Amino acid sequence: MSTIDLLNSLMTSAVRGWRGTSSFSAKATAPEQLLKLYDMEGCPYCRLVREVLCELDLDAMIYPCPKGGMRFRPEALDQAGINQFPILVDPNTGVVMLESADIVNYLYETYGNTRKRVPARGPVRQFQVATSMAATATRSVLGARGIYAKASSAPEQPLELYSFESSPYSRPVRELMCELELPYHLRNFGKSRWQEMGPPGVRRRFFPDAPITSPNRQRMFELTGRFQVPYLIDPNTGMDLYESTEILRYLNETYGGE
Repeated sequence: MSTIDLLNSLMTSAVRGWRGTSSFSAKATAPEQLLKLYDMEGCPYCRLVREVLCELDLDAMIYPCPKGGMRFRPEALDQAGINQFPILVDPNTGVVMLESADIVNYLYETYGNTRKRVPARGPVRQFQVATSMAATATRSVLGARGIYAKASSAPEQPLELYSFESSPYSRPVRELMCELELPYHLRNFGKSRWQEMGPPGVRRRFFPDAPITSPNRQRMFELTGRFQVPYLIDPNTGMDLYESTEILRYLNETYGGE
């Protein structure tokens, strides 16, 4: 990932006030079955839902539906009767839901253990949508990232990605996975304690004994002994990779093209 790309991704996160960074504001009850999200990475409405998934520390199976894509858009149409994104499917309750504000409130009410709600209309909602659109516009300076489908080969099994929504390093990886229509288990990696804010080196140097409170952080530490995103696991090839530049190269070489 180039320096320009990184700076642009940092600006994109800043425009949204770094929403989708922490998970210590609301603790969720994890669903038994994995939530499903039909998603377009560059869509401002999808971003609002992904931010709350991160805040609530909820995993989801992501089915990318970029414009021009045909791998999951027909399936999304069967689920909701319309190609409008995001679409949330909750196999635990049988709910199939459109509209980002409705989805956000559903997640809070069903899994969030919180009374927090997002108004479906009014100034707060308008501000959220406007800043998310501004974030998309900021990212679009370098091209329509995470919006249009590219030719790709489909993996037999979904990939697995450790990420948090505002991570400037994870965003380019999610964008490419969307463009290549690669389904993946999103393992949200929101910072669950104030000691985890900042780069991984800060925790290692100043708070090495701070307890781990996030299930995905505990899982990564058991697997790798590290806390760093993005982290990609590909069960189809047995590969696991850190570093966004290496992951981007791997995805293009393994799944890019026909």
